[in-house]
Amino acid sequence: MSEPTNGAVCGVDGCSPTTTGSAVGVSSARPERVLQIEVISDAICPWCYVAKRQLDRAIDILREDFAVTVRWKPFELNPDMPREGRNRREYRSSKFGSWEHSQRLDAQVAAAGEQVGLEFRHDRMERTPNTFDAHRLVWFAEKQGLQDALIEGVFAGYFTKGRDIGNRAVLTEIGVEAGLNRASVEAFLSGEEGGKEVRRAERMAYEKGVSGVPTVIVNGQPAFSGALKAEVMIAKIRVIATATPAADGSALSGAVRVGQRRG
Repeated sequence: MSEPTNGAVCGVDGCSPTTTGSAVGVSSARPERVLQIEVISDAICPWCYVAKRQLDRAIDILREDFAVTVRWKPFELNPDMPREGRNRREYRSSKFGSWEHSQRLDAQVAAAGEQVGLEFRHDRMERTPNTFDAHRLVWFAEKQGLQDALIEGVFAGYFTKGRDIGNRAVLTEIGVEAGLNRASVEAFLSGEEGGKEVRRAERMAYEKGVSGVPTVIVNGQPAFSGALKAEVMIAKIRVIATATPAADGSALSGAVRVGQRRG
């Protein structure tokens, strides 16, 4: 099987393999050439996990020429999901018309994931979670310099281990595994801190026209959406890097009509 070259995205109506952080680190090789990358994603978007693996590879190469920062921003594919989530089989059967169709979509994701070294274990996923608290924890982890590790833990926790990432106790364990202090995470999740910030970031994305994830913004400009191959990501990022220097402020400046809604 050939390596996936598609721009697969997840939208509020589902995911489609269409064909068409806190900083995770800063290179010191060429500090005058800066790349500020923002990734808009949801914790239950499988193509966001695949895209992260491709983006990690792209960044390793880009750091030869640029100082790179990466920040993860929130998007909820299921904004009306009950806090306790729903039975995954029941929810996806209703959303996609049948469990069989849902399983076919899962198989496409698993095949793409395998090609980048990821193991998707849909058989372990019992619930479709509400991801708002996960986004809050990602926001919190950014302040601690551990956003990339937390994102990785959330993705792996859900897609490989089948953990209920809508459950605060589960999120606490993921946070601790990522390097966060247990007492701090428990206190944070039991409160409301970060909620307004998450809602503000989501609203900004919606208002700018982001309708599917992953969506990647580079130096304030829309770069691409979907789980592209690393070399394609690099090419698109370099085009923007040569035309648009990084600047302070929101990376969602200008119109961003990217992503698509597919079942």
